[in-house]
Amino acid sequence: MSRKKLSQTQIAFIIILWIVLVVYIFLYAELTPITIISVIMSGAIVLIPVYKSLKR
Repeated sequence: MSRKKLSQTQIAFIIILWIVLVVYIFLYAELTPITIISVIMSGAIVLIPVYKSLKR
């Protein structure tokens, strides 16, 4: 089953929310290897679908 393509507004909103979350984590959380790995994995979870939607 095919997904609908994300609109430009949806893509911008998703990326802005992810950036805000990452900035908050880097400013207020204790930076451990687990934290950094979690940020990288969340980036992949967020940015891969956005990239695929833009590619279509």
